[in-house]
Amino acid sequence: MIRKALFAALLPFAACMHAPAQDAHQSLPEPHEMPGPADGVFPSMMRMSGDVIGVEGQSIGALNLIGGPNGVLMEVTIAEGGLAPGWHGLHLHQVGDCSDLGVFKKSGGHLGLVKGGHGLLNPNGPEGGDLPNIWAAADGSAGYEAFSTLFSLADLADKDGAALIIHENRDDHMTQPIGGAGPRVACSVVK
Repeated sequence: MIRKALFAALLPFAACMHAPAQDAHQSLPEPHEMPGPADGVFPSMMRMSGDVIGVEGQSIGALNLIGGPNGVLMEVTIAEGGLAPGWHGLHLHQVGDCSDLGVFKKSGGHLGLVKGGHGLLNPNGPEGGDLPNIWAAADGSAGYEAFSTLFSLADLADKDGAALIIHENRDDHMTQPIGGAGPRVACSVVK
């Protein structure tokens, strides 16, 4: 009787031994295994843009952002005479408001603000809005392209929006709270 009970209890396990193995943790395909542009497959990419204005409210350039599957590609173009020649700090700010011309403080603090965490080189950071510096040529024009994984376009599209701020000086990417970048000299509401 015990033999029959033991046999009946083990029967389901014996059946499983002959069944084809199923991977309980089926892995996702590797990136190189996924279809891509060569196969006619392109990711759905959100786009945002903005008009860059100077301290007097005049248009000095344009901002374009493209959200990709692994981060955001940002392009900033500044017209001749738009900025003082040299390096300028560049940050994304929490509020899409550039209405207080000359100071641009209504744009709030940095996107993803971290107390003591400002700067791309900061071991306690960086903040989501930290970006590499922009260089303006001798004629005040600038062209800039950067890629960031620190934020998404969804972060910029929240209820109060976001703004791109260009500062008077270079950001050293360590000094708190803004890397010594100084006053805000240009602003763009991200739309």
